[in-house]
Amino acid sequence: MDERASQVADQLLLIERELRQLGWWQSEAPSAEALASQTPFCVDTLAFEQWLQWILLPRMKVLLESAAPLPAVSGIKAMAEMAYREQPVNVRGLLDVLGEFDRVLTRA
Repeated sequence: MDERASQVADQLLLIERELRQLGWWQSEAPSAEALASQTPFCVDTLAFEQWLQWILLPRMKVLLESAAPLPAVSGIKAMAEMAYREQPVNVRGLLDVLGEFDRVLTRA
C-alpha cells in the first residue's frame, strides 16, 4: 500500500471541509452530461468547486479504496488559483489545503 494513502485521505476530508465552510458543497450532483465533459477540469460545464466535489474527490476515494496507484504529481492548487483569481470570497484556506494535497501526492 502507498504510504501516502492515509495522508491523501486526510487531505480529501480537508478539501471537503473547506468547500462546506465556503458554502460551496452541493447536495445535488450536476447533470450526467456536465459530469461527462472531456475538457480538462470540466471547465466548460462545471465550476471548479463542482469539479473538486463531483470529480476529484470521488475519483481519489476510489483509488484509495481499491489500493490503486496514486498519481505521482498534482497541480490542483495552480488550477484553483486561476479559477479563483477574481473571487471575492476568501479562498486562502482552500488554496492551502489544495497545496498540501499537491505536496503529499508529489512526495513519491
